[in-house]
Amino acid sequence: AEEAAPAPAPAKAAAPTPTGAFTRQDLYNYADTMPGPGTGAWDPFGLADQSWAFGESTPFSNEATIGFLRHAEIKHGRVAMAAFLGFIVQSLPVVSGEHWFAPYRGYVA
Repeated sequence: AEEAAPAPAPAKAAAPTPTGAFTRQDLYNYADTMPGPGTGAWDPFGLADQSWAFGESTPFSNEATIGFLRHAEIKHGRVAMAAFLGFIVQSLPVVSGEHWFAPYRGYVA
């Protein structure tokens, strides 16, 4: 007796591709879900309403501008953390005393 070929597995639906785009209203709705007093949207200059990125002459969509601002905020936060780490390292005893390399040779911290 001939065996029937197994039925092909049903095709899985493709997962939706997240775009990562947020509109102004999405940001305000997200800010309203934050717990605690004094939370909510704070945008005194209306930057979330802009449709351009700083330093660019070509206009962008509002979603692209919001993404640009979010990226810039993350980048500046990382720079601030690195600067604070440098401040803390300078106060350790490892860097106190006389320096041995140029251009700080002979300088006593």
